[in-house]
Amino acid sequence: MESSEELVAIPLLTTPIESNYRACTIPYRFPSDNPKKPTPTELSWIDLFLNSIPSFRKRAESDESVPDAHIRAEKFAQRLREQVLREVGFRDIFKKVKDEENAKAISLFEDVVRLNDAIEDGIKRVENLVRGIFAGNIFDLGSAQLAELFSKDGMSFLASCQNLVPRPWVIDDLDAFILKWSRKSWKKARSICNLVVIFVDNSGADIILGILPFARELLRRGTQVVLAANELPSINDVTYHELIEIISKLKDERGQLVGVDTSNLLIANSGNDLPVIDLSRRISQELAYLASDADLVILEGMGRGIETNLYAQFKCDSLKIGMVKHPEVAQFLGGRLYDCVFKFNEVLS
Repeated sequence: MESSEELVAIPLLTTPIESNYRACTIPYRFPSDNPKKPTPTELSWIDLFLNSIPSFRKRAESDESVPDAHIRAEKFAQRLREQVLREVGFRDIFKKVKDEENAKAISLFEDVVRLNDAIEDGIKRVENLVRGIFAGNIFDLGSAQLAELFSKDGMSFLASCQNLVPRPWVIDDLDAFILKWSRKSWKKARSICNLVVIFVDNSGADIILGILPFARELLRRGTQVVLAANELPSINDVTYHELIEIISKLKDERGQLVGVDTSNLLIANSGNDLPVIDLSRRISQELAYLASDADLVILEGMGRGIETNLYAQFKCDSLKIGMVKHPEVAQFLGGRLYDCVFKFNEVLS
């Protein structure tokens, strides 16, 4: 059941009229296209979503919490995805695999963090943390190819870190980001600490071994961090309630993440229920309030960071980070499949 709360625009977005904001990076059609005929781009995306239906159907059929799961899965397979899944009674068909991958990632969290902490050079450490975000972002069951690979062989986080495509990536602003990071920026004189808002993506290695070590490093620098997660399930994206549970399992008895205080870590319900997001009208009022004074906003993942908000303009610094997992997106960007996007925009005062 969707939230009854009225959703709003994120206050960090520059005025939509001025920035011409659209939650759509790739143009599906142009004014010159025949309105009665689908464009090649539209057809390719329809095929992409159709190809994901079989893996969704298998997940639905194995959902033991739903009576007559195989019958309802067949009904779903003939129609749409998230909306129809909820209509026919499936709340979260990826719940089992998310729980399994969260448990695996939690068991590895401390080792990953300590490997990062052992890197004395601050620049090399932040680059290693960024590589960890890309490696974690591979765990994406919304990609039919990756879902098939995952079901057969699983995925190794450390191996993924080592096997990223070499730099320069298709969009590579890492050096500019590291320069800003090294200046210990994103601090407002009137604030005790600066504020970073991160829109998170997938469960498992993505959130636990990719985003959380990065967020922990920000906390260690005295930064306040807001992690914004979906309200409702969508593919294997982590939800608000799941993220609260994950954080509670990772904290020690003193409320720390491997020695780092978490009093400046906030978990927010984004109000969203899709792997993409429209920042002009699909944000919870809670998140809008928390984000109003942010110094940096980070959109992680292909859906939120690349497919819908790659060119979004903000009143503060912004970072769009994600791995390219659809051939259509790789072609549009002029890069390779599994290439990396690291787009950093600094707002000069």
